[in-house]
Amino acid sequence: MKIKEVIVVEGYHDKQAIDAAVEADCLLSNGSAVSETFLKQVERAAKERGVIVFTDPDRPGERIRRLVARRVPGCKHAFLPKHEALANGDLGIENAKPESIRRALESVRTDWSGSEPEFSWQEMVDYGLTAHADASRRREVLGEKLGIGYGNAKAMWKKLNMLGVSREEFEACFTEIKEESTP
Repeated sequence: MKIKEVIVVEGYHDKQAIDAAVEADCLLSNGSAVSETFLKQVERAAKERGVIVFTDPDRPGERIRRLVARRVPGCKHAFLPKHEALANGDLGIENAKPESIRRALESVRTDWSGSEPEFSWQEMVDYGLTAHADASRRREVLGEKLGIGYGNAKAMWKKLNMLGVSREEFEACFTEIKEESTP
């Protein structure tokens, strides 16, 4: 599988995992200390070939994702569920199996900057994605099913709107979540 876009990853071991799964060029952020030089490289890559941000499913990875997306609107995003990026207590893309990486890259989402959000904050409450005893688990399952990763309530709400999740996708996933929760 050959990827046209340049893939943004955090480090060398992530790049090695990408190389084992697909044929692609990578830009390395070298951890969470995102430099101006790196962001300029991402801007150039986005203009020339497009960019897929594929960072670790943890707080530093999400921080890098936000910094890149803020600087380079219209990026594509690939996400791995935490359980597919975990090995011996270490969380990162470098731990993922090649098939997990390919699946994530086949399910990329593109930033959407429309004026009206699809989902309201009230819906987050109504669906039990916040202010509910099981909210964290629901967000985790929803993020995995939609392929947008985990986030706290505010981050999930932003992802739902930013990554162009349709009402139909959301409803179908949430129906599955409710069925899984029913004894």
